[in-house]
Amino acid sequence: MPETTIERVYLLGLGALGTMYAAKLQRFKKSLVKVIVDEERKDRYEQEQIFVNGNLSQFEFITPRSDAEPADLIIVALKQHHLPEALPLMAPFVGKNTAILSLLNGISSEEIIARHFGEEHLLYGFGVQMDVLRRGRDVTFANMGYLVFGEKNNHSSERVEAVKDLLHQAEIPFQVPPDILKAMWFKFMLNVAVNQVSALMKMPFGQFGEHEEARNMLLLAAREVRLIAQRKSIAISDDDMQEMMDIILALNPAGKTSMLQDVEAHRKTEVEIFAGEVVRQGGALGIETPINRFLLNAIVLIEKQYRVTA
Repeated sequence: MPETTIERVYLLGLGALGTMYAAKLQRFKKSLVKVIVDEERKDRYEQEQIFVNGNLSQFEFITPRSDAEPADLIIVALKQHHLPEALPLMAPFVGKNTAILSLLNGISSEEIIARHFGEEHLLYGFGVQMDVLRRGRDVTFANMGYLVFGEKNNHSSERVEAVKDLLHQAEIPFQVPPDILKAMWFKFMLNVAVNQVSALMKMPFGQFGEHEEARNMLLLAAREVRLIAQRKSIAISDDDMQEMMDIILALNPAGKTSMLQDVEAHRKTEVEIFAGEVVRQGGALGIETPINRFLLNAIVLIEKQYRVTA
């Protein structure tokens, strides 16, 4: 057992991913998990029934007015466009020793959170290979994938060991990679490719295995991320590109990316932190990114065709 133990896990964001992990942690230990919300959502969520794989999940909701103690671990699992307004909700529960693990897509949420609370609170991380779906308050998944996390400097700290112990006991698969920043750029590359192409073409995972043209689109989008990463001395190799494709082709054929789910539900997508970020970083480095510029414009136009909701 690590010297540091985690007794209080607070979760920010009750979308598909957040609900899945909250339910799994609560199943391990009911008193462990609380969900941070604003007053309006607290009232609404307490009137709703939340199901995970057909099982009713009842969570404890806390607001900034609550007298709950600071968290040992806060898991951030919402969409990045909600992050600025959500950070003040966290503030009362961030104590001296609180670790914050962001599972947001993209490569910039840690920087945003660090500016607000301090770099010393941050663990770097993301989830991969999950096929979780949300329809209303019903969340389903066949493969929960695994969490990837670690310290920015890749050291095996007490809090890394404590999170490993917690996830092991809760039966949540995880990895602590030798280089967390490379791992994050790999996941960013995967998201830039599969989220955006699937949303544009309205394709579940299985269709990437069926159509060579779809796989080619994935590779074209991913190669622009690879060029930027390499300029930043983050070595994305041919083997990494193949691993990305293997991951996509191994997912539940009927599963859908989060961005495709957003398009189908007429929600705002995360195109700005995917193609938008690639275009911005490419421009700063003098790297052409025509594929992601096209994807950015195309998906923004899709959003404009419907009334975007939160």
